Amino acid sequence: MKVSIKSDYACRAIEALALHHPNLHPLCIEEIARRRHIPPNYLVQILLELKRNGLIQSRRGKTGGYLLAQSPRQITVGDVLRAVQGEVMDLPSLVNPDCPEEIKQAWRRVKSAAEDAANAITFEEICAAARHPSPMYHI
Repeated sequence: MKVSIKSDYACRAIEALALHHPNLHPLCIEEIARRRHIPPNYLVQILLELKRNGLIQSRRGKTGGYLLAQSPRQITVGDVLRAVQGEVMDLPSLVNPDCPEEIKQAWRRVKSAAEDAANAITFEEICAAARHPSPMYHI
């Protein structure tokens, strides 16, 4: 399974907004891009998709920008993946008539496990890990 750079950037953007939550002052594109190392021009497109799918909201004006539309507790990695790529895991082989049914069943199980995992990870958890990283032990 390969995660696209678009999906990675979308998760980074949501994380930046989740770490900023519940602050009511929106973050501008440049600030999100700077904090999470995302090219600003590409970020604009991603934010539009996240907004269209109800994960974020925007405010216009000089002090405008973006905020989460929901609490970080309510937004999952699965929500973000579906917003920017349509599915958590796309399996074209499921519609291929040449793919044997037993292989399709195996792929369905993999897809289900990936969806369950992505739906179980909230941005509240991600932010908690960002605020309190696990200690690194070096030998």
